[in-house]
Parts: sequence; C-alpha cells; structure tokens
Amino acid sequence: MRQAGVKLVVPLVSQGELIGLINLSSRLSEQEYASDDYKLLADLAAQAAPALRVAQLVRQQQLEAAERERIEQELKVARLIQQTLLPQTLPTLAGWTVAAYYQPARAVGGDFYDFIYFPDGQVGFIVADVTDKGVPAALVMATTRTLLRAAAERLTTPGAVLTRTNDVLVEEIPPKMFVTCFYAVLDPANGRLRYANAGHDVPYRYTADGVVELRATGMPLGLMPGMKYEEKETILDFGEYVLLYSDGLVEAHSPERDMFGFPRLQELMATHNNGDTLNNFLLEQLADFTGPDWDQEDDVTLVTLRRKESLVIQASRVDIPTNLHSPISNSPVEFEIPSAPGNERLAMQQVADVVGDLLPASRLERLKTAVAEATMNAMEHGNQYHPDKPARLKVFVDETAVRITITDEGGGAPLKTNTTPDLEAKLAGEQSPRGWGLFLIKNMVDEMHIHQDAQHHTIELVMYRTNQQGE
Repeated sequence: MRQAGVKLVVPLVSQGELIGLINLSSRLSEQEYASDDYKLLADLAAQAAPALRVAQLVRQQQLEAAERERIEQELKVARLIQQTLLPQTLPTLAGWTVAAYYQPARAVGGDFYDFIYFPDGQVGFIVADVTDKGVPAALVMATTRTLLRAAAERLTTPGAVLTRTNDVLVEEIPPKMFVTCFYAVLDPANGRLRYANAGHDVPYRYTADGVVELRATGMPLGLMPGMKYEEKETILDFGEYVLLYSDGLVEAHSPERDMFGFPRLQELMATHNNGDTLNNFLLEQLADFTGPDWDQEDDVTLVTLRRKESLVIQASRVDIPTNLHSPISNSPVEFEIPSAPGNERLAMQQVADVVGDLLPASRLERLKTAVAEATMNAMEHGNQYHPDKPARLKVFVDETAVRITITDEGGGAPLKTNTTPDLEAKLAGEQSPRGWGLFLIKNMVDEMHIHQDAQHHTIELVMYRTNQQGE
C-alpha cells in the first residue's frame, strides 16, 4: 500500500464484518489530513458499508442464479440424452405383451432398460442400474448401453455379451462406480429365455405353481476384468410372465422406515396372475406403502414380459377322401392352419392323417418333422403370426411320391437355401443358435423347392414313397 502511495485507510464494516477499504493517497494541496477529514471519512464509510454489502449480496445472488441456470441447462441436456436413449416403443411380438415403467429419483438417473432386436426374430431384454445418481450415472448409463449393444451384435449368448461388456467398461468407468445388469434373450416362437446376470436383483417368474427366481451368478460390470457370467435358460409357458426390476422398488421405505423388500414383492406377484397389469398394480402397492410424502430414494424401473394364454386355434379336421388310399390321386387335399404359436403341430398331424400308410413309418416321421418346421417358418416369419394370414397347405399323392406345399403371405426377399449352419460358430456363441430351419427341412425330405412372388413364399416338399434302398 505504501508502494501504491496510500496515505490513509478507512475500513468499511457491516454487521461486524470487514467488507472493504477506502484508500486515499496524498491530498492535492499537499496538506496533512485534519480531524475534520477523519470525521467526514468515518461518516462516509458508515454510509457506504451497508450499500456495498447489499451490492455484494446482489452480485453473489446473480452469480448463484447463473450457476443454477447452467446446472439446470446441463440437466436438461442430460435428461434429453437419457430420454432419447431409452426405448421409444415397446416390442410388438405375436403371442407376447411387454410393459415398462421408469421413474428416476432425480432429473436424471442411473437405471435404464433396453430392447435389442435380432434378424432371426429373437429379442434381447436389458435392465441395468448404475451406482450413484444424476449426471455422472447418466453418462455411465449411456456408455454401458452402447457397449452392450455393440457386444450383442457380435455375440449371441447372454453370458458372452456381459463378459465382453465388462472387459471394455472396466477400463472406462470412473472410480468407485459399477453397473448391475440382467440380460436375457427371448425366442418368441417357443418361449425359450436364455439369461445371465451381472450382480443385478434377481428377476421373478410367475407360474401356475408359484413365483420362482431366475437366478444366475456374476459380478457387476466394471469392477474387475476377466469376469465370467453363468448362463441359464428356461421356457415360459402360456400365461406366465417375468418381472425385471431395479432396487428402487424393493429398497423403498415406509414412513416408519420399513423396507418394501423382496418377500413382499414375491407375495404380491403370487396374488396377481395378470402380467399386463402387474406394473400398475405394484406401483399402487408402492404408493400405499411409502405414503403421500415419500421422498423417492432411488430410481424405479419395471419391465414385464408376458406370454399370452395359448391362442392355438383348432382348425377343423379335414375329411380325408377315400381315393387318397389308392396309389394315385389327381386332386390335392387343401386346408389352412391359423397363424398362431404351436399350430405347426396341428399341421403335422393333419398331414399324417392325409398321408396315412402311403409312406413307411421312418419316412413319414421325417416328413412330419419337415412339415412342422416349414409351417412354423411360414406362420412366424412369413405371416408374422398375423391372425388373418393363415398358412395354406396342399397334399398331393401320385404313384411315386407325396408332395406337400406350404404357402405364406410373406413375399419380398428370397429365402436362402444354400446356407449351411456353422456348428462351431453357433456353439461358440458367434452365430445365432437359430437359422437351422431350411437346412433341417432340406435334409429331412428327398427334394425341397421354393417358389416365390411379390406376395407369397411357397415351400414344396417331396418325399418318395420308397427310397433307393427300398425302404
């Protein structure tokens, strides 16, 4: 202050706190400051200090408001990103219903769910939970979602997908953070559900005999490299459903600090047989349990997958013309099979009824297998299990062979008949376990032909009444 030429300092004090100084240099008259000058400066400081304090508070409030606005803008961006990453539509699967609910505890959260659609008709289901909340958790969520999708494009088994995701995430995730994740792959055609679990809450399956756990072991993602994940599978029967959820549900507290808990969840599911309304039912029970003043502690995510009750429509049995039991028939037997899961068995049996003893037993069984597979492909892939699009079958018999045509309303891209499945790749999880259909059909019968136009696919199966060995 001396170097700056300051000769006199007057403190500015407000409510006992020093908030500033009045610094004066030498007087222009070069006279010394007198006592009147000191009194004037003291009065000026007494007046200026409160005004300066008000100005400082206003400035501080302006800075805080700008910071809040910046944070709010960042939250809006993060919320927009998160909402964009969450599925905008639910899977539409013939014979299945899917319901989902998501409510973050803050503007953005760490829970997420996702659906992955595969070319062969299978669908992947993901429910995951990132430790922590807010923007950091949302960013880790986005990264994990991307890694899971990238792994699922290359690897078809759930355990392999989680292993690959973990190995990449462990190098990227911030310290003291990890991700719990349940990943399952559903084959809608037969109800087969393959799944693996990376430390997530165990999903529950509702069955006619009670509620059972879908348990598989595995460490959370991002904790340790080189982790392996146990893989299991189950078959969902008609009318059964599976609940995937996050811990925000079971760890919610009542006003008395009781926890909602896993036993309560199981008991509620056991009393509720309708998977379509399960999410709303559980949310109502949660609201009653926590009370109107509940301060949500964690994100809540619910995903319910339900297999509808059997929709197999029993097509009327065909009246078998008596002339089919003679060696030659010029008129085919025609019938339609409604497109619904399981109706391939009906097609197989009706073909067997028509053919009767015209084929040796071993060759008849092979033909029945081929017919069932071809009919299922027609209903599932060609007709998309649409109830108004039946599979149409014709059975021809002549002196040498039985010929069967199965027609759907798919049309479009030609079917690939010259592709041989790679068994080693499928067992290693590098290819889908499906994709055997046409290969199997072709090897079950003596001849297979495919006819196609813009509206229809037709597969023709030919089985000779005797083979070269006289069977």
